[in-house]
Amino acid sequence: MSVDAITSSPVTDAVARLRGTFATRRTRPLSWRVAQLEGLGRLLTESEDEIAEALAADLGRSSAEAFIGDIGATRAEVTFARKRLVRWMRPRRTRLPMTGLPGRGWYQFEPLGVVLVIGPWNYPFYLTLGPLVGALAAGNCVIVKPSEHAPRSSALLAELLPKYLDSDAVAVLEGEAEVTQQLLAQGLDHAFFTGGTEIGRRVMEAAATHLTPVTLELGGKSPVIVTASADLEVAARRIAWLKLLNSGQTCIAPDYVLIEEAVRDKFLEHLRRTISTFRNGDTTAGLRVVNERQFARLASLIEGAGGDTILGGGADHETWTIQPTVIVDPDPGSALMGQEIFGPILPVITVDSLEAAIDFVNGRPKPLAAYLFSRRKSEHRAVLDNTSSGGVVINHLGFHCLTPQLPFGGVGPSGIGSYHGRWGFETFSHRKSVVSKPSRPDLSLLYPPYTDGKLRMMRRFF
Repeated sequence: MSVDAITSSPVTDAVARLRGTFATRRTRPLSWRVAQLEGLGRLLTESEDEIAEALAADLGRSSAEAFIGDIGATRAEVTFARKRLVRWMRPRRTRLPMTGLPGRGWYQFEPLGVVLVIGPWNYPFYLTLGPLVGALAAGNCVIVKPSEHAPRSSALLAELLPKYLDSDAVAVLEGEAEVTQQLLAQGLDHAFFTGGTEIGRRVMEAAATHLTPVTLELGGKSPVIVTASADLEVAARRIAWLKLLNSGQTCIAPDYVLIEEAVRDKFLEHLRRTISTFRNGDTTAGLRVVNERQFARLASLIEGAGGDTILGGGADHETWTIQPTVIVDPDPGSALMGQEIFGPILPVITVDSLEAAIDFVNGRPKPLAAYLFSRRKSEHRAVLDNTSSGGVVINHLGFHCLTPQLPFGGVGPSGIGSYHGRWGFETFSHRKSVVSKPSRPDLSLLYPPYTDGKLRMMRRFF
């Protein structure tokens, strides 16, 4: 057996092919980038039914939630990038200091090379194709590694992407975590990962061996603060909407609510009614989660939570379903309050004041999102100025993620880097600094020998 046969593998072959494509410079022109974005747009339009069927098989998701969570949101990212790509690609002029004159300065964006996008299982199209939009807009070759925990969606991505995109510049590699490790061992030019914090640490460790830069979109326990000034009916409706979307398996879902004691009971009544309405009056019907492992974890969180379960609490092992569950004042030391929940379970914690809620949030790792329901500007400012999170939404939830005009990302353990819109383009680009100077004049001030007079002059200009 030859050495080439021993060292060759689907991973090394794909990386070599894409590196060869990138070396031809064919991915750099605007025309190629536009063609890829238009191909993604056609994929989402022409394959909408197939995508919905894959999401139903993998996650039990309805066609409406498939459109909201994966198809429509991704299409918006594609459209936004396509309309603005010419503007993003333009060099940006900048002034030079006096020491740089005469001359011109600017920075321009160039693609990084061959980059890796590692997708998650909970929104396997939006959270895989969303980063792909930025990578293609920036002119890169891209390896897409879908999540093995959403097998139908992974297989569909592997089938569709080569049909709609340049197959010599975009490769889909399916498989278990070992495939991801093999890819990271190739010393790629960037790795983009969406998933849990613990796996994010492993990705960063593997990437560090080759100094591969990473963007990590992680999670955390995103709090919702509800003050006495809030519109409680609206707050309950909006919290329930995002908490139950995709069975709570959303990285920016509300993980727990901090509610002022004076309005707690009224809020809980609105919350009960809202969930009943959303479930057509049947709050006993469970919501399916992705697999047995996640089901067992969520069931154990409910069992060990303590507090008062005022809604739901049931779990069906045969169908991997969890009832929409609300637990009031659980044990602060329970696993429910220590782990990111990622399921249809909502702890509601009573606090004395907004200041106590802020202290509670600040006593925990920085979350991906923080939410506030309040009609007082002073309370908005207090939360914005005194808490740290990847993003904040006031009087709603999740819309910072659905806004391409804003960067989306975490801070600390909830993530590194950001994307969406222009920030996705820049994440997958290198900002090259350029200074262009004329040959003349060529002042002798900078050159040896450095006399006292020259040094006095330099001190004035530097």
